[in-house]
Amino acid sequence: MQQVSTAKLSSKGQIVIPEPIRRRLGLVSGDQFVVVGEGDVVILKSIRAPSLAQLEGLLKEVRGQARKAGLTRADLGPAVARARRRR
Repeated sequence: MQQVSTAKLSSKGQIVIPEPIRRRLGLVSGDQFVVVGEGDVVILKSIRAPSLAQLEGLLKEVRGQARKAGLTRADLGPAVARARRRR
């Protein structure tokens, strides 16, 4: 169910997200957001750290892709060094 509310921009550039929306989305103090502005539209997208299970799944996926590509642990050091030089 979509909720619509209004909010005011403070003199410090702050906006309060209405409580019913915060509650429904599980937002708490300290949560972080990506802010996108286009024309007269502002989009807030909450950012949440992945769970340990999600990280483990991602690591499993990366290891599988590395094996498919024929990469070994010995390949990691030089690859990291190259990536750091590019920054």
